[in-house]
Amino acid sequence: MRLELREITKRFPGVLANDRISISVDKGQVLGLLGENGAGKTTLMNILSGLYKPDSGEILVDDQPRVFSDPHAAIAAGVGMVHQHFMLVPVFDVVEAVALGAETVRGPLHTFDRAAARRRIVELSERYKLNVNPDLKIETLPVGVRQRVEILKALYRQSDILVLDEPSAVLTPSETEELFGIIRSLAASGTTVIFITHKLNEVIEVADKIVVLRRGRVAGTADPKTATRQELANLMVGRDVELIVPKGPAKPGDVVLNIKDLVVRDDRLELAVKSVDLDVRAGEILAIAGVQGNGQTELVEAITGLRTIDSGEITIGGRHVEKATPRQVSDLGVAHIPEDRGRDGLIAFMSVAENYILDTYHRQPYSRRGVFDLKAVDERATQGVRDFDIRTPSIRTLVTALSGGNQQKVVVAREFSVPVQLVIAAQPTRGLDVGSIEYIHRRIVEQRDAGAAIVIVSTELDEVLAVGDRIAVMFDGRIVGILSGDDATLENLGLLMGGAKFGEGTAA
Repeated sequence: MRLELREITKRFPGVLANDRISISVDKGQVLGLLGENGAGKTTLMNILSGLYKPDSGEILVDDQPRVFSDPHAAIAAGVGMVHQHFMLVPVFDVVEAVALGAETVRGPLHTFDRAAARRRIVELSERYKLNVNPDLKIETLPVGVRQRVEILKALYRQSDILVLDEPSAVLTPSETEELFGIIRSLAASGTTVIFITHKLNEVIEVADKIVVLRRGRVAGTADPKTATRQELANLMVGRDVELIVPKGPAKPGDVVLNIKDLVVRDDRLELAVKSVDLDVRAGEILAIAGVQGNGQTELVEAITGLRTIDSGEITIGGRHVEKATPRQVSDLGVAHIPEDRGRDGLIAFMSVAENYILDTYHRQPYSRRGVFDLKAVDERATQGVRDFDIRTPSIRTLVTALSGGNQQKVVVAREFSVPVQLVIAAQPTRGLDVGSIEYIHRRIVEQRDAGAAIVIVSTELDEVLAVGDRIAVMFDGRIVGILSGDDATLENLGLLMGGAKFGEGTAA
């Protein structure tokens, strides 16, 4: 199907999210939709999928105007959307998860015809090379396979237009390559694909046409055959962007974080961190790479006091913190940028100012002799908004009203608003656009150069290679190798991430 969005405009209180946006994509074409957080990409796609109604403008499918009053109308018109955060029931198997809401029934009692649904799912999986076992439980599937199940859901509903929202955000490099093969197969069969992303390499590799949004408008279009990463980044942000992290050589000092023989269990009480030893020094960035789910989350939670350890030692600045609370760890000068800012970094129903002082509200100047000083809160929050370029209508604005990049800036501004000796940054740029990534990296390097020890946990190999002075790789709960930033490559990191060991001196 050919899709055209013509002069789409959508306003929210105080925000013009889409300003007369016009884009088109032909049958069997892959359209790459690029833009910063807050550029209007998701709003536009929510209009296409029937979640929002445009204030003006129209949607045309095969040159026929269509009105989508709700998601059911969009699905009926052949529009399917795979959201960044998967919408699957963990205890269902693949057949149940795919057919939910669109069940094939038989007999007078309208019984779910599982056999018919399974046959169709197998046929779709084979046709598009999705390689999904229809009988496995969702909760047992790796992230990459769960995404294929989401794609199956859309195809099962006969979607001829498929929207993929940040589809590679939680995938490994190999899973991303497999996804690109699936997208090409879909396009070759006549499916129209809209690929929403902020990753420049990916959009150049998989798209047939690129449209860039900036501040709710179409900033320009590009041909992926000739466009460069630098040109696309500049178009997204509206200025020259530094794609290479500007940093000089590290000047390591004393050990700030020392971990000895650490053992930690996950929420299911299975071993997640297995006898890890690690030292991180002042003035250096240690980047920890690995596929999500290999113990990185539990390691970070143990260091920051969020998870009880089984055994081992953790010292920060010479102080043992094995039994410390998160506040006690924070009071030692530890800045924590959590991997899920919505769950662990911010409180949704609080304002920007209130979130800015979440871990320091009990200290001066905010609290004096048990009395809260609102003036001091306002002054510091206003200064933080200015210093960290947080784009918000007001410090009184609810933090959830901000774009993802600006929410992350609130977290970073808060954590860096006091002197720190150790920074623990878990997935610090996940889901962020190129401009926000540039900004966060620059601030982290500033902390390193000011003498802090930095630990960055990331599944993004480009990020790991860009910022890491040393790079450790976690696999199956262990540190399987530590490389200098100069010696690390995509190839040897990829081998370590898969559990391979090679070369003398790579094992921790």
